[in-house]
Amino acid sequence: MKTTVAVVNKKGKEFEMRDVEIDNPKSHEVLIKIVATGLCHTDLSVKDGYLPTNYPVILGHEGAGIVEKVGDHVSDLKAGDHVVLSYGSCGKCRPCQEGDAAYCMKFEGLNFTNERQGSDDPIIVDGKKEINAAFFQQSSFGTYAIAHERNTVKISKKVDLKLMGPLGCGIQTGAGTVMNTLNPNPGSSIAVFGVGSVGLSAIMAAKNAGCAQIIAVDINPKRLSLAKKLGATHAINSEKKDPVERIRKIIESGVDYAVEASGIKAVAEQSFNALTNRGTLAIVGAPPGGTEYSFDANEMILSGRKVIGVVEGDSTVKVYIPRLIELYQQGRFPFDKLIKFYKFKDINKAVKDMEDGKAIKPVLTM
Repeated sequence: MKTTVAVVNKKGKEFEMRDVEIDNPKSHEVLIKIVATGLCHTDLSVKDGYLPTNYPVILGHEGAGIVEKVGDHVSDLKAGDHVVLSYGSCGKCRPCQEGDAAYCMKFEGLNFTNERQGSDDPIIVDGKKEINAAFFQQSSFGTYAIAHERNTVKISKKVDLKLMGPLGCGIQTGAGTVMNTLNPNPGSSIAVFGVGSVGLSAIMAAKNAGCAQIIAVDINPKRLSLAKKLGATHAINSEKKDPVERIRKIIESGVDYAVEASGIKAVAEQSFNALTNRGTLAIVGAPPGGTEYSFDANEMILSGRKVIGVVEGDSTVKVYIPRLIELYQQGRFPFDKLIKFYKFKDINKAVKDMEDGKAIKPVLTM
């Protein structure tokens, strides 16, 4: 059948709209009519060549839509289901078998370099030319997409489907880093460095977890103001004040937990220095490949501080995404306040607004 897609032909090029043919779903696959899809910094990093892919490519990995058709052996999904699409995993390697699919041994191939799980056939064909379309097992920058049953999450029809796509990556990454990975004790303290969609989701999660001090750090006054509305107890403009000094004036010993969501080397090092003894830093912001962070080894040893990397909020998507939706329905996780809608054809404007800081979480509607 026909689908309209946004294609990146070469590194650094803008998205180009194109009408193409999409394959039928194969074994364990699902054909989705995309209703809306989030735009994530990972999409921009891949488009610009900072993270790997194979061009030409259809990006997009925060899709939400309606199941159109299912392939053989798909048992828990049917036509008409409302779904959110998340990251791909093989289900067979040791991390997947142990419940840590975010650390799948085939993560790069299944998510960045378009390895289709259900078949060797091309998903998208433009004339005789193949366009790579298995990005995060969805390539949701299109009116239709092929996903795998493992990364297709059935959700309630009582919620606005247009809002739900970002739960598949950016929102679950920030929230899951706090709820799943750090799992802070009620009354503990946390600092979140970088309050874009990931950082603001971490702040909402920290409020739900019962953190007593929730400190937002950024250089954007509007985002810091929103962070306060969403649960931050303190906001620090790191362009005007040294965030480590300011944090230690709020909590003399430092914070129990820190989330680094900016992907900036200097900020990551500030995050580490803001920790108390035995504190934990979770790094989720993705810098360009090859970036190295520096922490004093003896300081780490003697203080007992821990630094951990987190992918996709350590989320088991078919369990965690419905939980976030339940919190949203209760008014306890208002992630809709981060979203700004754009028409699909205006994808390049959405990219520019995101890069200029005018939109926290753009969502493209089909």
